[in-house]
Amino acid sequence: MLWATAGVVTLGFLLTVEIVARRYGVPGPITTQARELVFPPKPGPLYGGLALMMVVLTWRQRFIAAGAAIGIDVVFVLVRWAAGAEVPEGHLFGNGALWAMLGCVVFAITRRTGRERVLLLKGVGLGLLLVTGRKTGDAWLLITSKARPTVLDPYVAMADHALGSPSWVAGRILDATGPVGSLVLGSVYAQLAVAAIVVALYQLRDVAAERRFPRHHLVRTFLVIGLLGPAVYMIFPVVGPVFAYGPGASGTGGVQWAVANLWPHTPPPVTLPHPVPYDGITPRNCMPSLHTAWATAIFIHSRRAPRLLRHAGTFWLVATVSATLGFGYHYGVDLVAGLVFALTVEAGLRTFDRGWDRSGIRLVAHGTAVFAALLVAYRWLPMRMAAHPWVFGPLVLLAMASVIHGYLRTTREWEPKAAPALRPEPQPELV
Repeated sequence: MLWATAGVVTLGFLLTVEIVARRYGVPGPITTQARELVFPPKPGPLYGGLALMMVVLTWRQRFIAAGAAIGIDVVFVLVRWAAGAEVPEGHLFGNGALWAMLGCVVFAITRRTGRERVLLLKGVGLGLLLVTGRKTGDAWLLITSKARPTVLDPYVAMADHALGSPSWVAGRILDATGPVGSLVLGSVYAQLAVAAIVVALYQLRDVAAERRFPRHHLVRTFLVIGLLGPAVYMIFPVVGPVFAYGPGASGTGGVQWAVANLWPHTPPPVTLPHPVPYDGITPRNCMPSLHTAWATAIFIHSRRAPRLLRHAGTFWLVATVSATLGFGYHYGVDLVAGLVFALTVEAGLRTFDRGWDRSGIRLVAHGTAVFAALLVAYRWLPMRMAAHPWVFGPLVLLAMASVIHGYLRTTREWEPKAAPALRPEPQPELV
């Protein structure tokens, strides 16, 4: 019933995004996903989805699915080469992974029954959700740029004075590191999904043997963050320091749209904020920082993994935070909101699994209240935050720390207690 409900909700959401995207004259996630059955796609998301689906397969079935995907891709590549078709850079292959997943759907319906059919369809659904989620995110980001012509960056920039305008500091530090620092952080920032798949594959490693999914895993948290987070973009549209106070990036924005060309060398002066117009292309995807939220989820879910994976989860969180600030994609207050958002979502999912007990409800309510209070402060108290940074800066950090502390304390109480080892009774000595 839970999986059926989730499927209906997901389908309804995809249809809604498809309709809204078409109203703005762009293809929606369903259309773009269908195109990738024939047209050259980005291979990473599709093969990542295929890898995630394979957790429900035996090793023999995995080799067959991977071989089929690679074979189909070889055929597509040869046909395009023979026809002289132009292929966008980085889109050479990937169709085979999508066809392999759809083939598993047909196999499940025609050759499997009962729990085995359900398990295989769950695996395919998980893989397709990863792929379609990315398409939905791309469409939604474009919708935010069309639906919200003005942005609230001046408000966030003023509130960010309470934290010392960390994006400006990080931007100058990244400039000082030269191309090596930018290359490393850029790779980490762009490959966040790869890190998530690695951790998810570790968590789901026993699905094929146990013939069931664990009750809670990283993919659930990732998807819920991606579902709920973008809604806040419409409420609080922000483009980021490099766009609002700099030359823009990735082919969007520009000095002509900036409030002032200040990033990263000159922090913005304390002035009365107001909404400002921005271009119709740049996503309003800063508040909260979902990259920070997703990196936080990876960090949390890697805590029970082997040491190497734990270190990787820590590195990915630190590097992602450094990248979001250093490249000017986010303000410091965005990151605080993103971390609180991630912990609240994670707490909500775990509380749902426990049946909404009192401690879980209290934790979710606390995280929600702190998140809402942060947004209200950023929007309605930015001048006070800028004028009194030694008051509001610690308050913002204490609010974040309270959610972290509450999450750690509550989830530790949820952990099963190890039974004490029985001590052997003393035996009488034989004389």
